Order: sequence, then C-alpha cells, then structure tokens
Amino acid sequence: MPPSAGPWLFGIAVVFGIGALIFFLVFSSYFLLWFQARVSGASVSFIDIVLMRFRKVNPSVIVQSRIAGKKAGLEIGSRDLEAHYMAGGNVIRVVQSLIAADKAAIPLTFQKACSIDLAGRDVLDAVRTSVNPKVIDVPNPNLGRHTIDAVAKDGIQLQVRCRVTVRSKIERIIGGATEETIIARVGEGIVTTIGSSESHKVVLENPDRISKTVLSKGLDAGTAYEILSIDIADIDVGKNIGAGLQADQAEADKRVAQAKAEERRAMAVAREQEMRAQVVENRSHVVLAEAEIPKAVAQALREGNLGVMDHYRLRNIDSDTQMRSAIGKAGTETTTDENT
Repeated sequence: MPPSAGPWLFGIAVVFGIGALIFFLVFSSYFLLWFQARVSGASVSFIDIVLMRFRKVNPSVIVQSRIAGKKAGLEIGSRDLEAHYMAGGNVIRVVQSLIAADKAAIPLTFQKACSIDLAGRDVLDAVRTSVNPKVIDVPNPNLGRHTIDAVAKDGIQLQVRCRVTVRSKIERIIGGATEETIIARVGEGIVTTIGSSESHKVVLENPDRISKTVLSKGLDAGTAYEILSIDIADIDVGKNIGAGLQADQAEADKRVAQAKAEERRAMAVAREQEMRAQVVENRSHVVLAEAEIPKAVAQALREGNLGVMDHYRLRNIDSDTQMRSAIGKAGTETTTDENT
C-alpha cells in the first residue's frame, strides 16, 4: 500500500464512522418508537414511522397519541392521527378529549373532535365543561363593568350582578355562539325585566323574578352552551334617575320660558322704538303743515281773500292762545312742586 493512501483511508473511515453513528442514532430513535408502540399494543409499522419524518410529521406525537388512545380503549388509526396533524390540528388535545368524553359517556367521534379542533375551539375544554359546568359572571369584570344598570318604571336605578351556570353542548360547538353572546343576552334580559317592573321595590322583594323571567326566554338558543341556572349574586339601589330627568326637564322648560320672555321683551322694545320714530315723524309732518300757514296767509292777502284787519285778528287770537298755554303750563308746574 502506498504511503500516500494512509490519510485517505483514515478520512474515509472517519466519514463512514460518523455516518454510521448518525444512522444508528436515527435508527435507534425510530426503533424505540416502534418498539414502544409494539409492546403497548398500538403497533405502528416501522416504515410508517420513518416516512412520517419525510412527510414533516412528528412521529413521537403520533405514536404517543395512539398509545394513549389504545390504553383508554379507543382504536384510532395512525393514518387518521397523521392526517389531522398535517391539517394543522392538535392531535394530543383531540385524543385527550376523546378519552375524557369516553370516560364521561359523552358521545364524541374522532371526526367530530377533529372538526371542533380545526374550527379553532378547544375541544378538551368543551368536553370538560360538559362534565363540569362552569360559571360565567354577568357582566364580565374583565371588561371594566361590574354591574348591569337598569331603571324601573318608578325611575329608581338598580345595579345587578349575576352568575350564569352553563354546560357545553358538543353538537353545537361548531357554529355556536360563545360566552360573549350569553353575557349580552342575559344582560339584555335583566334590563328588560327591571324596566317592565312597576316599582324597584317589587324587584328587591323578589330577586328570583329576574332569574325566572330571563331563564324562560331561552337565551341559549344558537349558542354552544346550555344555560343551567341564572343566579342573582348582588342587587343594589342606584340613583333616582326619574327625579334627575324631571329636574333636567324643569330646568330646560325654565330656559325655554326665559328665552320666550326675552324674545317678547325684545319685541316690545322694538315696538316702542317704532312708535317713538312714528311720533317724531308725525311731529315733523305737523311742523311742515304749520310752516305752510304763513305762506297761505300771504297768498290770501295777495289775492284779496283776507283783509288786513282779519290778519290782525288772527294774530291776536294766536297771541291769546299762546298766553293761555303759558299760563296753563305754569299752573301745572306749580301743582307738581307742591305735591313733591
């Protein structure tokens, strides 16, 4: 053997050793999964386990899920589990839900569980809620509200907080409304019941009246839940909304009346100004008419319709009238000063 062949043979041996080690590790992992499934009675062929890796499927998830189902008495094929995994489903969650449903005697098929899981719902939580009903607070305190506020016919506000016990209906999970719909419908029922009451005292005396009325409306129709009970947790008296509204209405009526009075006053002031202007206008007409008198007298004198003596007589009468007017004004002023 040539001396130069030594390094080449050593390199080939190293590569071959590394490849053999990798092959042994991969083979051992697949072999362990196959052996685990074999001894558990949920056999999966070795070829299928190897091919799962090429199909981008985690063989450990499939084998573990099949073993869990087999130990629980469920026969779920590895091909079905692999198909659900490739569809983007949660295989472990589906198998756990099937086991829980079988133990609780709830009819649930593998296809139904896969449909619920692919629809984005938590199928295991749905099964658990079917077995162990859960309580929903109305309103939801996580949204910032702690009471449902409603006003009775007497104007008194009541603040109510209740709890709704619901159970999941597996057959209505797909397409059924969620908890938010239950909360909204129960809140609407509470407001309607209180609003139709003649007095808030009636509601305080019989709080169960709200529960019975709301429960009789069939609020769980079209939802993924069945309402078992509606319990009033707390009810308090709030503000006197009716009195507040009446006070606001009275204040609004007062403002309207004041506005109308102000409008009438403005119209009266405007009318007064108009009359004053009209008086001034009439006085101007009188002054103009009086200015025409000398012209008429002169014209009469020129035309011979009025004599000189007649003119003097008119002047005397006019002077006498002015004198009498002056005497009358002086007497009126004297009487006013005496009264003062």
